[in-house]
Order: sequence, then C-alpha cells, then structure tokens
Amino acid sequence: MEQNLPRVPKDRIAPLIGAQGATRKKLQQAAGCKHIDIDSETGDVLAIWPEPGTYDPIKALKLPNVIKAIGRGMAPKKAISLLDDGQYFELVDLRDYVGKRGKQLSRVRARIIGTKGKIREKIESLTDCELTIYKSTVVIIGQEDGIALAAYAVQRLAGGAEHGSVLHQLEKNRKSMRMEAKALDYYEVKEGLDLQPSAFAGLVPDLDKVRDRRDRRLKAAQVDPKDVEAVDAMMELAEDESISWSEE
Repeated sequence: MEQNLPRVPKDRIAPLIGAQGATRKKLQQAAGCKHIDIDSETGDVLAIWPEPGTYDPIKALKLPNVIKAIGRGMAPKKAISLLDDGQYFELVDLRDYVGKRGKQLSRVRARIIGTKGKIREKIESLTDCELTIYKSTVVIIGQEDGIALAAYAVQRLAGGAEHGSVLHQLEKNRKSMRMEAKALDYYEVKEGLDLQPSAFAGLVPDLDKVRDRRDRRLKAAQVDPKDVEAVDAMMELAEDESISWSEE
C-alpha cells in the first residue's frame, strides 16, 4: 500500500534522508513500513507499507506528522519519537498573527526565542515540550497537556502579549495541573484500597474478636425482656466469654 506524505522544503530533504540514508532507515524501522521514497528534487515523500495486518496502523496515521515535523525544522531523532504512545504534534503558523511580512515574522520569531533562546527554553521547561521555530511556523512536540500550554504561550506571544504575563500564566497553569494530577492520584489510590473491615484484621491483633464482642453488646442492649427466646439466646455464653465468681 502506498501513502503520500507531506512534501518537505528542499533545504530539509538532506536531514530527512540523513548521511548515507541513515535517517530514512531509522524512520522506516520505527514506523514499520517497507520503504520511504524521498524525491531529492521536489521533496515529495511516499511511504510503501506491507500487507494490512503486518504493521501498526496507528503509526501509519502518525507518520505524516513525523515528516511534517522534520520538514519544519525539528531534529529527526525527536520527530521520530512522535511514533511513540503519548507523544503529540502541534504546529502554530505565525502568519495567522502577523501576515506574510518578513520583518514582522522575524520580530515574532525573536520574541518567541528570546535573548540567547531563554524564552523558548522557559516555555519548554514549563511544559515539558520541545519547540522548533522554522521560518513562519513553530512545531511543538510533547505530551497532550503540555502541548496545550506551549501552544497557548506561543500564540499569546505571537499576538503581542508581554513575556512576563505569558510566563506567569504558564507557571500558574502548570501548578494547577500538578495539583489536579496529585488529587487524581490520591483518588485512584483510595479507589484501589480495600476499605472492608477484613482489610484491617491483620493490622490490629484480635480486632475481629473485639468487633464481635461489641456487636453482641449492641444486640443485648436491644433485646426485649418479654421475648423469652431472645433473652435465653442472649444469656448463652460465647466461646470467648466466661463467668468468674468472687466474694465481697
């Protein structure tokens, strides 16, 4: 089966192929396809898959995003991680915020990167994602929750928001997510606990006997004195009960 994949820019063809085809081979192996054909002139990419049932269809669905990420400047090794479970892809087009003007795009890219890359690094550390800024796009790779935060930050900066305001909101959202995650973990642990009385029998010696005696006292206190059979049953001694006689 053939699958047409996104075309890559000419300056990204070499990274996609790799030295002596090394990147293409790694990509083929990770995805499980028979062959990936890359046109070195046009940048067209075509994947050849084996017979249905012999490969993972989920990876076939993810492969276009891998090619797109590499085509938009992402390091091939990081882009290939998109084939793993729990890794997601987001692309923010800066032209949606400043149009196609070169100077404006350069200004927005500089705002997202920051001096010596500090703003990008801060966003990455607060979201556990990786950002790649390439021409008019920003590629984001990471887990689902982190991607939502990173995309929010990039979009806010592209729209002209102040760095301090964006980073403060990121820190606030991250703390909120951590608290929610802790609450969920606590809930799951409690859900998994055996809260039946038998769960504590091994923790306190003779706990079951104490519980039985308590239950018998409660029942005795509720016996109707006029009910002869109930009174007789109450007067019968249990195995752990005895009568001791003493003189005053």
